Amino acid sequence: MTKKEWKAAEAVVPLFQALGRACLAIDIQDSHSGNLAMRMKDEQGRDCMAITSSGSQKGDLEPENICIASIANSDYGYYKASSETDIHAAILSLPGVSASMHAHTKELTIATMDDADKPNQPPDFIPIDTLGHHHLKGKIAVDWYAVPSGSPEMAKLVPARLADSPLAFIQGHGAFAKARSLKEAFFLLNVANNSGYVVNLARRAEVDVEALRKQIQADADSFFSCPPPEYEFEGDERCDFPDEDELIKEFKKAGNRIFESRLSPFHTGSMSVRGVKTILYAPKASAPKDLTGPLLEVPLSGAADGAELEVHRYIYTHSDFQTAMHCYVPEAEALAYFKYPGESDYLDRVVPVDAEGSFLYLVIPVLAAKAAPEKLMKALHDYKVVIVRGGGVWAVGSQSLSEVLHHPSSIRDICGYRIGAFERGLNLRKMEPEKAKKW
Repeated sequence: MTKKEWKAAEAVVPLFQALGRACLAIDIQDSHSGNLAMRMKDEQGRDCMAITSSGSQKGDLEPENICIASIANSDYGYYKASSETDIHAAILSLPGVSASMHAHTKELTIATMDDADKPNQPPDFIPIDTLGHHHLKGKIAVDWYAVPSGSPEMAKLVPARLADSPLAFIQGHGAFAKARSLKEAFFLLNVANNSGYVVNLARRAEVDVEALRKQIQADADSFFSCPPPEYEFEGDERCDFPDEDELIKEFKKAGNRIFESRLSPFHTGSMSVRGVKTILYAPKASAPKDLTGPLLEVPLSGAADGAELEVHRYIYTHSDFQTAMHCYVPEAEALAYFKYPGESDYLDRVVPVDAEGSFLYLVIPVLAAKAAPEKLMKALHDYKVVIVRGGGVWAVGSQSLSEVLHHPSSIRDICGYRIGAFERGLNLRKMEPEKAKKW
């Protein structure tokens, strides 16, 4: 690589390093797996791509691990680049695509495995959560390859899949995402892996996933609450209250904890703090320290600005709460479809069976996807946290973001303990405290 090419590579190193660390933090890669690629121009003005080198440690990338390679000519820059550079070059040649990313997305890999005779055409993966349904267009194509890593067949078929879909999946290997930016590609991989995790959890809780999928495909609108906002790939640096150092620090701390504790996939969920006439609002709540989203100041009332923000506004205009948070906690998403053995209805409350959960909550209500705002507000008044089936976890607080963060964090553990106990064959009804039965 020439000196100019090295300088071009160094310009993108911080972003590559941040995303590499984030992949390891949420375990969608092993130490050396996957690759990142993005369109750029080198200092000679050539249209090219920056791509991670073969065998590089994604959590500890150095400038020398970023290669500059041609998008059109495989004899330029490929000697050290990823073995899947041909695939990324083809993806980056698709209209409107500026970035691509490959990750092993371990939960989705587990969710799409089968023991069928090969070769075969695996079925599409159908998400049962609202994020996967919305952002992945309701399904992910799954393909089996005889050589599932860097083969000419993959270089031809993966970009063809991505021509009409944001994500393509190779059975037993992982996912490729196309996007307008590397952060958007990482977002899509997070959403896809989270969808796999929700399905895996639901299966552990003996939810009839296949029946649920058929019902969702027949009438998705009745299974999900308001659709999540579209991904905005620009404007993450915006901060409308730059002088509020302590508040900015609190937003970033809470967002980092949401991401690392896997309370919501990257750049999903939202959180807010009430002001006098405004709301301080983070529309991409889940974020590592060095990949934060925008911090906005918006009117407490006014014209509609999307369904997500309108829920925050509704909470503040109908209560004295000072903070609010929305997360897509995967354990809660799965457990919301649980049915007690011998019963036909989904549960309408989650009863903690662990000591900490029982100390904090008698029960946590579970509302239907299309529950009226008044019903959500009443449940938040009474319990401070609510699971919405097909719509995530809403929580409120009277003081700080740290206070409200405790709710989705606790809900994740409470739901996880219930799923684990049920998987062991334990009788949940018997484990639930007597006082919860009077709820």
